[in-house]
Amino acid sequence: MDFLRRTWAEIDIAALKHNFELLKSGAHQIMAVVKADAYGHDAKYIAPLLEQYGCEYFAVSNIEEAIDLRKSGVSKPILILGYTPVNFVKELSTYEIIQCVYSSEYAQMLSENAKKQNVIIQIHIKLDTGMGRIGFDCRNEQLSGLDDAINSAKLQGLQFKGLLTHFASSDRNIESEDGFTQKQYSLFLNAIDKFKEKGLNPEVCHCCNSAAFSLDKDKHLSFCRAGIVLYGLTPSSMIRLKENFIPVMTFKSVVSMIKEIRKGESVSYGRTFKADKDLKIATIPCGYADGYPRFLSNKGYVLIKGKKAPILGRICMDQFVVDITDIKNVNLEDEVILFGKELPVEILADMCHTINYEIVCGISKRVPRIFIGLEGNR
Repeated sequence: MDFLRRTWAEIDIAALKHNFELLKSGAHQIMAVVKADAYGHDAKYIAPLLEQYGCEYFAVSNIEEAIDLRKSGVSKPILILGYTPVNFVKELSTYEIIQCVYSSEYAQMLSENAKKQNVIIQIHIKLDTGMGRIGFDCRNEQLSGLDDAINSAKLQGLQFKGLLTHFASSDRNIESEDGFTQKQYSLFLNAIDKFKEKGLNPEVCHCCNSAAFSLDKDKHLSFCRAGIVLYGLTPSSMIRLKENFIPVMTFKSVVSMIKEIRKGESVSYGRTFKADKDLKIATIPCGYADGYPRFLSNKGYVLIKGKKAPILGRICMDQFVVDITDIKNVNLEDEVILFGKELPVEILADMCHTINYEIVCGISKRVPRIFIGLEGNR
């Protein structure tokens, strides 16, 4: 493959297809969540592939992401899950993008701007059944915000298409199960019925995210919104999914320098590592500007020739140092695995006291994504 072999992310197309087919076999339809550049995997390549595989719906965070998908050739419906400035109603209409509507004020402003620009925009109404973030307030049995939601769905310039909610704790384990997801689901079903009683029949209703795909198969409704599992990663460290999802991304680098240091000598900024014996070390041309977490300084490790090479000292912006004393025959430009199938990103996330989402989404734009199994690898 012809690419800058410094630090790169390999995207395994066979793994992506495998994960999508697993999802399709377990749900009626899949809404592929490809926000945040497909969780760092490169949405402009991922989304068209998923459409080829049979994906019927896509979800993104904002209008820039939605327009990029259209320009990449995606023709299926695209839902914006978050906020779009109301002066972009023309673009929403032109690119046939569906907007999530989550408050009376926002609905009214969208409606007024749509009328001014003489356009109709498609919407999904979001109900807050317990997430407490955005959505019409339906967190109690009285569904106190439902009338506002129904009235918003009827506003001029808005074409009501669907209803959604979001589970707050679908990624729970058996020990933490408290019935909250079931409560949210019951509130959502009640709200759907109320909409229908008012003559508003949603084309689609959806509430299940990646964890709920596996743990709440009785709640899928029209679509399962598959995000993190689509990329072969677990929704939470608290749960283990029975499905065999395969990580799509492998983050790699190379050995750029090899040398020896003596007992008492230090490595990297701040001299936070001092050798307690003579060591053989290697420099890796990757750093926090590439998205490799600085928190792994002095505690993480990489794989070289299948063996662990502990990180020595602080991770710098563009490079860091590892101990290769116990790894034989390491040479300049040998491949280094930062995370992937052989070294799960969840291990790094645990070390950093964060989640796998943050790490894969944080791989920077200067890191090329190399698609494995795609004709004409880039």
